[in-house]
Amino acid sequence: VQLQASGGGPVQAGGSLRLSCIASGRFFSSYAMGWFRQAPGKEREFVALISWSGGSTYYADSVKGRFTISRDNAKNTVYLQMNSLKSEDTAVYYCAARYGTTNVESPDDYLDWGQGTQVTVSS
Repeated sequence: VQLQASGGGPVQAGGSLRLSCIASGRFFSSYAMGWFRQAPGKEREFVALISWSGGSTYYADSVKGRFTISRDNAKNTVYLQMNSLKSEDTAVYYCAARYGTTNVESPDDYLDWGQGTQVTVSS
C-alpha cells in the first residue's frame, strides 16, 4: 500500500494539529496503521497505532492523553489528532502500515511507510 502523510507545519506550544495519511491500493482496511516520528539526531520512535477495525489503539507514554489516532476505512485514511503540543513533539511524522497488533513499537514490523510530514512546535 502506498501512503501519503500531510497536515504538518509550524505550531506554537499548547496548540493542535491534525495529521492525515491517505492510502492508495487495495485492502487498506486489512492493515493496522501506525504513526512514528523522528527528531534530528534521534531514532525513529513509535507514537500510536490503530487496529484494522479501529477497535484497538495503542500510544506511546509520551503522547497518551494528548494525541488521538483514528481511521476512516471508507476514505482509506488514518488521522493523528495532536493536542497540547510541546517542543519535544517536534519531528518528522511518518505513517506506516502493518498486519496485526503485536510488538507495535518496532518499526521492523511495518510493511509500508509514507514520506513523512514535518511538525515544528515553538515554545
